[in-house]
Parts: sequence; structure tokens; C-alpha cells
Amino acid sequence: MPWSRIPVDPLETDRAQRLRAEGRRTITYREALREALEQALDTDPRVFLCGEGVDDPGGIFGTTRGLQDRYGRERVFDTPLSENGITGVAVGSALAGRRPVLVHQRVDFMLLTMDQLVNHAAAWRRMFGGRLTVPLTIRAIIGRGWGSAAQHSQNLQALFSHVPGLKVVMPATAYDAKGLLLAAIADPDPVVFLEHRWLYDTVDEVPAGAYLVPLGKAVVRRPGRSVTVAAISHMAGEAEKAARLLAERGIEVEIIDLRTLRPLDLETVLASVEKTGRLVVADTGWRTGGVAAEVVAAVTERGFGLLRRAPVRVACPDLPTPAGPELEKAYYPGAAEILRAVEGLR
Repeated sequence: MPWSRIPVDPLETDRAQRLRAEGRRTITYREALREALEQALDTDPRVFLCGEGVDDPGGIFGTTRGLQDRYGRERVFDTPLSENGITGVAVGSALAGRRPVLVHQRVDFMLLTMDQLVNHAAAWRRMFGGRLTVPLTIRAIIGRGWGSAAQHSQNLQALFSHVPGLKVVMPATAYDAKGLLLAAIADPDPVVFLEHRWLYDTVDEVPAGAYLVPLGKAVVRRPGRSVTVAAISHMAGEAEKAARLLAERGIEVEIIDLRTLRPLDLETVLASVEKTGRLVVADTGWRTGGVAAEVVAAVTERGFGLLRRAPVRVACPDLPTPAGPELEKAYYPGAAEILRAVEGLR
């Protein structure tokens, strides 16, 4: 099987050594995604890429640009404006042995696919005792843009994380974007792969060769002993900004980038809380019933005795996403809100 030839990077302790061996280079998040798709298409003839606008000149924010020219219209193609229908086609092709990558330019459009995604893709493997698999990867874009309000700016990861049978991935760096996307395409289960649009221009050191970052494994982005901040996607970078300011005040923040929401790597979070005794969870979604709420509940349930103070959630208010840049600034949390949450636990 061609995916078995791609090395898995389980702990990333040798990342610097590999980068030196392959030649250090820095690319953007969008370039890392495109490179992952190109290598998946090269590696496995079962992989194909489809979605509304994958063949447009913009190429889904540059992540699919030029791939149709290289691989042809049978493997990289545009789809009709029928999200539920094309998701059903992708589920069927996955059941038939293909490895589709379906792209939705906005996560909001995925609400139209919930029948195929929840009632079929997530359930088939277990309904048939493991005899069938649905190796489907669905990419979707979350987060604010230019004041485009609800229907185009929502962060719906908690909806998908609630569904057994789905895996949910939210990479925060270009390195993880490439390795996690390749791992998602190789996985036998359906994976919802969510990309925050504010991350596309961020840069990171990324190996040129193919590699897999395992699903379900968090990473410590910054060690510290004062407070644990568990963050996802864009909020991991915001946590880094807050941590730098807090370090000037003698507060050492340990940042855990969750990376995968389902399965959730609770062990890494608990190990950090055992050291710090304090927890802030930073999510891009809504506060009530969100990912932050689940992490807080899980840590409290399994590690209540480790906590010196009550955990704190940093998330969007329970209101529909507003329109306009100024309202967005007030609505979306970031480094300032994380900083205040950490200071409140001291």
C-alpha cells in the first residue's frame, strides 16, 4: 500500500534533524496544503480532489491552483452547487475504494451535507462490523474574513466533534497542515479537516518530502509551569502572543495545541495541568456546548484534584456572527482575552 511508505512522525522530537537533512525551507500554510494534495495525488491513484471552485483561477485560496492542469479533469474537478448531493457521491466513491478529498469553501455550506455526513459516512464502518470503510476527507474553511457575518464566518467544529465516527482536525501551522492532511487522506475513516482563513499566509518550516502527523495527538508549543493554555487553530497563535507578553511579567504559560478535536488527546492536557494546576481553553467557536466546554468538562471529570483554580473558557459569545469589521473585532476573542484569562487565574 503506497501510504505505508510515508513516514509517520509520532512525537516530532527529531523534526529539526529532519529539516536539516532535507534542507531548511519556509513556506506558507496555503502552500503546505497544496503540496500535501499534490503528493497525495502522486502517491495514490485512488485519490481525487473535487469541490466547488477547485479549478477556479484562485484555487480555493491558492491551495488547489494548477492541480487540474497537472492531474486532469478526472482527478481534479469542479462540482455542482449541490453540497448534499456531491457529498453523497464522495461517500459512495469512498465505499467503492477511492479516497476522495472534497472541499467546501465555507464550513457553513457543510450544514447542507449533514445527512450524508452524519447518517452515512460516520456510521457505515460500524453498522457493517468494520467490513466497509469510508476514507473520505472533507476540507472546509472557518473563521472571520471581511465582515461576511453568519453563513460565511462561523466556526462549527463542535457540531462535527459531537458525531461518533467522524474525526475532526484543525491544524494551526503549515507543518501540521501538510502532515495532518496527508494523514487524513490516508485514514480509513471520514475526516473533517478545518482550516482557519487567517492562517493561510502564516509561514513555517516544512519538509519537502511527504510525512504524516498522527491524528489524535496534541503538541506542546511552549513549555511553562504557571498556567496551561489549551488552544486550537488560530487561537494557538493568539496564545503564543499572549504568552510572550505574560513572560515579561514572570508568568510562564504552557501552550498545548490540540490539533485534533476527535479523537481528543486529553492525556497531554492532563499532564500539563498536573504541572500547572490551572487551565485556560481557547476556542474559535461559541462558548456554550463548544470544544472549550468539552475540554473543561473532561479535565474536571478526570483531573479535578489537579486543579488549583476553576478552568476558564475563552470563546466567542453566544450570538450569531456579526457583519462588518468593527463588530468582528469586538466579537472574536484573541490574545488580549487569553492574557486576561490567564491573569485572572493567578
